Amino acid sequence: MKNIVFDLGGVVFGRDPRKWEPEFMEFFAFIHAEKMPEFWVDYDRGTLTLDEVVRILSREKACDERVTARFIRDAIDRQEEIVETRALVGDLKRVGYKLYVLSNMSREFIDFLRKMPVYRCFDGEVISCEEQVVKPEPEIYRRLLDRYSLDPAETLFIDDRPVNLEAARTFGISTFLFRHREAQRSCDELRKMLL
Repeated sequence: MKNIVFDLGGVVFGRDPRKWEPEFMEFFAFIHAEKMPEFWVDYDRGTLTLDEVVRILSREKACDERVTARFIRDAIDRQEEIVETRALVGDLKRVGYKLYVLSNMSREFIDFLRKMPVYRCFDGEVISCEEQVVKPEPEIYRRLLDRYSLDPAETLFIDDRPVNLEAARTFGISTFLFRHREAQRSCDELRKMLL
């Protein structure tokens, strides 16, 4: 294995639920659903603006738009590096792996995450809002492989959603399901595989 590809949300970055009020966690419960709502997929795709998402989400939640906008801003600003993954990324980089990002992520979120120290470890990225294509659509995997001339047989993709891993496997990419509630255990398993 030469290339390690990371999803971002729930793998490299997350929000610590112990730091959040139940109201906030309930508001964003849809993020953890098996299938994302279409408006959020379009936000990640870059075809809906933040203002449009605020309006849609406010209607769905029967909530004032100012409250919705504040919740989304908080969801962005309180993203944290998952410390176990950060350590793993640093170790993989030190031993010579090429590291990449393949993520469904909206403009406001990715602009914030790129400022985090761990982001400097990555050698390349394919971000949905910039490509206007999302996982698990085949085209986003094709772009990753073509852009960085990656051999699928030498590439491992780490994601927290099985459907995204299934799509990667159709290209011959090896996969690992990251369990964000068991970040240490997931990172330990990856260390045994790769270090």
